[in-house]
Amino acid sequence: MRVFMKRNLKLFFRDRSNLFFSLLAILIIIVLYTVFLGDVWLADSMKGIPHADVLMNNWLLAGLLAVASVTTTMGAFGVMLDDKVKKINKDFNSSPIKRSSVVAGYIGSAFLVAVILSLITVVIFEIYIVSNGGDWLSLTACAEIILLVLLATITNTSMVYFIVSFFKSHSAFTTASTVIGTLIGFLTGIYLPIGALPEPVQTIIKVFPVSHAASLFRQVLMETPLQSSFKGIPIEYLNEFKEYMGVTFRFGNHVVTPLVSIIVLVGTAVVFSSLSLLSMSRKSS
Repeated sequence: MRVFMKRNLKLFFRDRSNLFFSLLAILIIIVLYTVFLGDVWLADSMKGIPHADVLMNNWLLAGLLAVASVTTTMGAFGVMLDDKVKKINKDFNSSPIKRSSVVAGYIGSAFLVAVILSLITVVIFEIYIVSNGGDWLSLTACAEIILLVLLATITNTSMVYFIVSFFKSHSAFTTASTVIGTLIGFLTGIYLPIGALPEPVQTIIKVFPVSHAASLFRQVLMETPLQSSFKGIPIEYLNEFKEYMGVTFRFGNHVVTPLVSIIVLVGTAVVFSSLSLLSMSRKSS
């Protein structure tokens, strides 16, 4: 399995177009924020808040990590689809390699791709934040981010694998990748803050598993900047801001705790892993 994972990783990183399109959603978000969204929010919603640019840069990084764990995973599974389209998978099926090992190789390589690219995103964007007046993440925050990257990637790998397993052509895969890459920014509350959306749309976002990953990333990355920006300001204004920006979620009178968000992500991974195993057993029977 290790050799098969290594083979998949080489194929993915060797294909520059696949790598580019895996990161395209992230690049679009950065461009939109830099050219349009950032200035609008800083001039309107963030007016009068100290160190607002540092606060929003950390907010953006959290969203990018949530998006990256989806789009890069889907790009990595392009290798699996390519093998299916070119009938290479039939060679694997006729070889002594177990089918479960082949599937594990695809899933494992996609997981590693997402983790590697997510951590690279953290390093690059953290350098950008510090160069623009922010502070380096503490060791504790770094450890929490790494754990969240692993958790979010496990969840999204299980979801994306289940979806991609039904595709049989490059056109279907490309269409799905485009749609997901477009919607993911809205579903994680990056293009527009969650609080600016209608109530029904907010509810959809709050039950979307990837949004819980974004919320957890924001709580870690924005903890110190929030303390600095809202120092001396009544706590109710801070809580209102956190709900508006999707740092925390509220259902009625109940605020979603980090533990609940973690349970949502773990539960989602278990559900989609089970569905994938069920689908595999039916195809092999």
